Amino acid sequence: MRVAAVIPAAGSGERFGGAKLRADIGGTPLIERTLGSLREAGVDDLVLVVGPGTGTLTEARDVTVVVNPDPSRGMFSSLQQGLEDVIADAIVILPGDMPFVLPSTIRSLVQVFEARGGIVSPRYNGKRGHPIVVPPILQQSVLAADPSSTLHHVLRAHPELRVDLDVDDRGVLRDVDTREDLAHA
Repeated sequence: MRVAAVIPAAGSGERFGGAKLRADIGGTPLIERTLGSLREAGVDDLVLVVGPGTGTLTEARDVTVVVNPDPSRGMFSSLQQGLEDVIADAIVILPGDMPFVLPSTIRSLVQVFEARGGIVSPRYNGKRGHPIVVPPILQQSVLAADPSSTLHHVLRAHPELRVDLDVDDRGVLRDVDTREDLAHA
């Protein structure tokens, strides 16, 4: 089974004070921690969506960098941009500012997807988080949606496909929006 990941990372990071994805977490840039979790989980293709003028977030040769020409439309527009050319059996969606998700969680989500199909979401203490694993059949629904929409709106149209996996990984709920969010890294 071929697994691809789309990593929306085109936001400006204003609340962080800029350069959020380059922030240091234990000697590693935040975005590299996110990408590293996906690699360690065995994801085959990594598609990183950045904004224009973002510059190089990674030098890694195993990452396809796609530019969202207008990230002001929101993260969903970045997801759409990243999904345009993805060909995979399973698609992992993990925002770039979520560096605390464990590779074992990603592996477990993909295993559940492989066994049951559907839209697989992690759930920590009763709350859904990221990453979400979706089937390629949803790719067209996402691409056809209005860019100002949200992934939640697309997923909500397919309740019969939802599968929640309870995990012991609070990283699935932990994104980085401010410098204080890194205080407990």
